[in-house]
Amino acid sequence: MSTHTGDGTAAASSTSDTRFFGQPWALAHIFGVEMWERFSFYGMQGILLIYLYYTASEGGLGIDKAVATGIVGAYGGAVYLSTILGAWIADRLLGAERVLFFSAIVIMMGHIALALLPGIAGVTVGLILVAVGSGGLKANATSVVGSLYAEDDPRRDGGFSLFYLGINLGALVGPLLTGLLQQTWGFHFGFGLAAVGMAFGLIQYSIGRRGLPAVARTVPNPLPRTAYARWIAIGAGGLVVIVALVLLGVIRADTLAPVVILVTIGATIAYYAVILSSKRLDPVERSRVFGFIPLWIVSVGFWSLYQQQFTVLTIYSDERLNRDLFGWEMPVSWVQSINPVFIILLSGVFAALWTKLGRRQPSTPVKFALAAIIMGAAFLLFLPWANGGANTTPLLGIIGILFVFTVAELLLSPIGLSVSTKLAPRVFHTQMVALFFLSVALGTAIAGWLGQYYDPSNEVPYFTILALIAVALGIALLLCVKPVLALMRGVR
Repeated sequence: MSTHTGDGTAAASSTSDTRFFGQPWALAHIFGVEMWERFSFYGMQGILLIYLYYTASEGGLGIDKAVATGIVGAYGGAVYLSTILGAWIADRLLGAERVLFFSAIVIMMGHIALALLPGIAGVTVGLILVAVGSGGLKANATSVVGSLYAEDDPRRDGGFSLFYLGINLGALVGPLLTGLLQQTWGFHFGFGLAAVGMAFGLIQYSIGRRGLPAVARTVPNPLPRTAYARWIAIGAGGLVVIVALVLLGVIRADTLAPVVILVTIGATIAYYAVILSSKRLDPVERSRVFGFIPLWIVSVGFWSLYQQQFTVLTIYSDERLNRDLFGWEMPVSWVQSINPVFIILLSGVFAALWTKLGRRQPSTPVKFALAAIIMGAAFLLFLPWANGGANTTPLLGIIGILFVFTVAELLLSPIGLSVSTKLAPRVFHTQMVALFFLSVALGTAIAGWLGQYYDPSNEVPYFTILALIAVALGIALLLCVKPVLALMRGVR
């Protein structure tokens, strides 16, 4: 039986379909492909920064550390920025499910390039393909999950939390195995394992994709064929501009992060303008989009700190963390697997909590505000070991800090995915999810840009200032909960 959500998309099943841990069975297929995609994504990202700045004798490229940090941040931002392209293709041309499938193929090709092509060429080709493919997969996987539920289905947040568990199963195992291969046989073996993982995900999804609801393949706002030539010209023009900026030296390795920051801000303003000016929105939909803006701003602040796991925390793990385990040095990338362990342990707890509380659970703005405040507190927890000697911070200290990271993440990330589908106008369903990912894009690029200011010998100002900014953002949103909920028009 099919029902309809308030945003005009069809839910795949009624609440009687509880075959996948109380959720619709179709969730299992999306759970699987996302798990393998995250295995490859986080496995590769766990060794990417040290590959860039390690010397040639250590198997790396010998890039300046500040530049390497900016590259990783810009790449991470580009992943989420490219959700715009993936969402637009889904909403106007192919539908979310088909874009998800083709994106998985592009991701696998990117990891193969990183594994087989040497030096800067492999990094350039590989990161571009992975960024574009991951952007297409992320927004559309989330959109397909949203299509499984009616807007008032109380299982919705629980379902997104379970989906998030799949993400983190992959994120747990990926860095462990790629890091071990990197330390034992070299970086390219680690990148190769990421490619194999993505191949498994593609095979699994190919088998199960036919069981997904037809609404996942629906094109909600088809592009008229008369407009094809115009959009092809726009795309070609964009590529020409990028090539020209590279040739002119505007886009360089050391300017990637600021460029991605500016592009993301411009894209966000343009996206909000397009959605809010659309004549196809009714007053309730337009108000809900306005209500999303303060959540989006707080999300940027949150991700600016959280995504430093892949920039500052990687350097911290390499230079400040004691990684000695009974005489054996733990790979740097293994620190990236600590957070997924906590996600796996706690995501079910949070999903059960939201389901049990039902209508009594805290509203989305309150969850976002608490996430920002707790994330700021996590940065303050670095201070007891600030300015210490090389590799002196105890592993238990980082484990505790990343536990706090995880609590903050579970209050914002799966909830942000869920609320973006609930607040989405009917004709901008997938693109509203892309707007949420734009906040992650901007925060990730900022995390890379901020990395250049991190000094292991003078850490107190860095951690303190960023912590206070995050706490201030959270408090500001708490003070604005009532007007934000009024704009959200019945969505909590």
